[in-house]
Amino acid sequence: MSVALEIKEKEPKPETKKMLVTGAQGVLLSLLEEGVDTIFGYPGGAIMPIYDALYDFSDRLTHYLVRHEQGGAHAAQGYARITGKAGVCFATSGPGATNLITGIADAQIDSTPLICVTGQVFSHLLGTDAFQETDVLGVTMPVTKWSYQVTRAEEIPEAMAKAFYIATSGRPGPVLIDITKDAQNATFEYEYKKWNKIASYFPVPKLKQSEIIAAAELINQAKKPFVIWGQGVLLGRAEEEFKAFIEKAGLPAAWTILGLSALETEHPLNVGMLGMHGNYGPNIKTNECDVLIAIGMRFDDRVTGDLKRYAKQAKIIHIEIDAAEINKNVHADVAVNADAREALQALLPLVEKREHKEWVQSFFDAYKIEFNQVIREQLFPTTSGGIQMGETVRIISELTEGKAVLVTDVGQHQMVGMRYYNFKETRSNITSGGLGTMGFCLPAAMGAKVGAPDRQVVAIIGDGGFQMTLQELGCIFQYQIGVKVVILNNNFLGMVRQWQQLFHQKRYSFTEMVNPDFVGIAKAYGIAGSKVSEREYLQGQIKQMLAHEGPYVLEVVVEKEENVFPMVPAGESVANIRLD
Repeated sequence: MSVALEIKEKEPKPETKKMLVTGAQGVLLSLLEEGVDTIFGYPGGAIMPIYDALYDFSDRLTHYLVRHEQGGAHAAQGYARITGKAGVCFATSGPGATNLITGIADAQIDSTPLICVTGQVFSHLLGTDAFQETDVLGVTMPVTKWSYQVTRAEEIPEAMAKAFYIATSGRPGPVLIDITKDAQNATFEYEYKKWNKIASYFPVPKLKQSEIIAAAELINQAKKPFVIWGQGVLLGRAEEEFKAFIEKAGLPAAWTILGLSALETEHPLNVGMLGMHGNYGPNIKTNECDVLIAIGMRFDDRVTGDLKRYAKQAKIIHIEIDAAEINKNVHADVAVNADAREALQALLPLVEKREHKEWVQSFFDAYKIEFNQVIREQLFPTTSGGIQMGETVRIISELTEGKAVLVTDVGQHQMVGMRYYNFKETRSNITSGGLGTMGFCLPAAMGAKVGAPDRQVVAIIGDGGFQMTLQELGCIFQYQIGVKVVILNNNFLGMVRQWQQLFHQKRYSFTEMVNPDFVGIAKAYGIAGSKVSEREYLQGQIKQMLAHEGPYVLEVVVEKEENVFPMVPAGESVANIRLD
């Protein structure tokens, strides 16, 4: 959902007291007006006036000096995902701004609200290829909900107010405000008004009762109904309504990776994970159900597999706040363009109290097959081989009682972490979904811990992804951010290697890694750590990590060529899921 609008648009403003401030001070005052208390950033020449002003705001705004701007964007994402508020990050012009792009693109596809403030060269130098000048608006326009360049100090309050409204309303996403250095330096009469309306922008569509009635009729008539839910349930804060809905109608429900933790893992109607590395039952039953109810998800390719063979037998109900996602990939027989919470509240009184015992049991019968062929050995290995990723996650889950925040990167460890951690609480799963960003985990975990200092935050990460942003150990050490980092080290880019084994005749082209001493690196940053390679010491080392006061890095040497199954091969039908 992108937003195109002009900053010049005006609305009536209430009488407020005005004060004379610099543009830089205006930025920080605007953040305070929006309830911001945390910023992740990296200073530089073009944003120096804002950082100079920040010196006098340190009692009200806590700034974390990241070690790379990408880390700042990911940290702001982690903070946003755990708190539900917009994450804020600062960067300077040119390379500082372009280093944010990966995090901004990740936030856009995963619907994470970010406010990115970048400095820019003096306005009279725009377009001259001045030192550290980049057309950051042109670069970010495809991956933001809105981006705007401020060239006059007077524009700052309105630009910031619109930024917060756009980033956090409807389907959330990132917004970038680029501010020239002269606008930061100039003085103006400051006043602030929060925005709650913009012409032609309707973030929350009006619910149509006729759509709700049509959806209820299909659900009440269904013999094999099946719910698939995504992050829209979390973003809409609809966890309770969702739980009441599936319980009343007796609906088996499966999750996308971003929807995970909206419903506790052990709920009797939670039938597991969808998609490429999802559970056996939800995948094959997708092509057996007669009504498929999709809530707050977008039918991406990792969930659907081959669209020509996806749920062709089923009537589709799609509840989704972003109209652009409806009928984009999968045709909806009933399209409910609405906020998930509002839609479920309207739907709940209309669905009949029912049970589908045999149908629900069929999912768990399929799980028994999967457990016996795949899962048992991953969680409770009986061979004398190396440590399994699954058993590591199982032990962490048991020792944290399923109440930790689990942050993952991208790859095999991500799939294992989400499948085998027993989530008890909502907003406990933070990962890079749509963009699949290696390097996301460490800074995102850092941001999550800042946002939820009283919760245990465990970062589970591969040896490849860890090395992409390991410099953020410096930030973790400087501010003593108590995140626990578990590196599952198989000395491979594991997921790519798995594909090379299965589909490229074991031609392991540039996926094997010779890794450094990870614990030594952690200790060089002043962070405690240890390494475990033998199963008999695994649980003890995890206990030691969790009990440690402050940050900790645990390297777990896992089976070198372990594969993650089940798996739906790329381009295949979800019904053709492989167990080995």
